[in-house]
Amino acid sequence: MKTSLVITTYNWKEALAAVLAGVARQTRLPDEVVVADDGSRPDTAAMLADVARTFPVPLRHAWQEDAGFRVARARNRAIAACTGEYALLLDGDMVPHPLFVADHLAAARPGGFVQGSRVLTGPALRERMLAHPGWQPRWWSAGIQRRRNALRLPMLSKAWLALHRDGRPHAIKTCNQGWWRKDLLQVNGFDERMEGWGREDVELAWRAHHAGLHCRPLRYVALAYHLHHQERHQDGASPNDGILAQTRATHSTRCQRGLDQHLAAFAARPLPDLRLA
Repeated sequence: MKTSLVITTYNWKEALAAVLAGVARQTRLPDEVVVADDGSRPDTAAMLADVARTFPVPLRHAWQEDAGFRVARARNRAIAACTGEYALLLDGDMVPHPLFVADHLAAARPGGFVQGSRVLTGPALRERMLAHPGWQPRWWSAGIQRRRNALRLPMLSKAWLALHRDGRPHAIKTCNQGWWRKDLLQVNGFDERMEGWGREDVELAWRAHHAGLHCRPLRYVALAYHLHHQERHQDGASPNDGILAQTRATHSTRCQRGLDQHLAAFAARPLPDLRLA
């Protein structure tokens, strides 16, 4: 199936370059990459133009004005611009294992979305990965945290899925997810009322659950290495907690301000492939 990889970014072009280097090494390449840019400076666009010259698949840049933390809108715009049947969501600080795309597609099933995990890295390992974008850590590499998440064990992954079949949202993070695009259209993507850090991913997952779309939690496959950085939030609180609570209480399945706002614009004017610029 045609697969679009959506990568979220904001003003960290070095990390994004390392992620794109990981994408270029995939054993099963995505059919396109769309960068969901929440208002980065022009140096990100310049880096993308440079990378595009040798990138193996179409590379597109969905930029929006920097008006605060609006990652829900940035992702919606990128998903609206996608041309694939299946959308993989990856953050711009998550360097994928060479089998990341292949593992996700092997786990994809109708009627649900796939939730992956992340391998946490320390500052020293992050610096090594940024300095050598083609280098792939291993589970024994110094500086890895949550080392169990760095193990790729497909048989154990199947057992994990068999034991976690209730379909309820669990450990939701859009830094590593896979969705059928038609399902995202059904629930209208991310709720763009959610601005500032947090909960836009969990809220989407609960609407999907209310709509009968099951969460398939992946472990031990679809690995991705999170480049260490200082967190933007404190104590787990979010200004969007009230919207999430309302969604859960009302069993909402579709948001009003979502993905459908952007479909016509990108249908009329598709994002260009930067390789052809």
